[in-house]
Amino acid sequence: MSHVTTHILDAALGLPARNVPVRLEAAADSARTSWKPVAEGRTNDDGRIPDFGPDQLDSGYYRVVFDTESYFAATGQKGFYPEVTIVFDLADEDAHYHVPLLLSPFAYSTYRGS
Repeated sequence: MSHVTTHILDAALGLPARNVPVRLEAAADSARTSWKPVAEGRTNDDGRIPDFGPDQLDSGYYRVVFDTESYFAATGQKGFYPEVTIVFDLADEDAHYHVPLLLSPFAYSTYRGS
């Protein structure tokens, strides 16, 4: 299983967000001014990416970047946020990290999932 997983739910439509491009990136420096790619994918019909990145990652800062602009365009919605970026601290190399996104055209939220 991927060390980091994600899924997206469209709260406005009450459905999983399909075919959303998503990237996982690692901080390339301690100031988090540059990032290096780790993985990328698109959400499936259930709003998930089953193989999102490697099975094991080193501790450090990572971010998940969701291309919400393309999703909103594909679903005929006009969104305020063209991109959502969630930065998190992967402190425990043995723990699984699930980073979900609850999305609507004018709001989003996230939490540490299981």
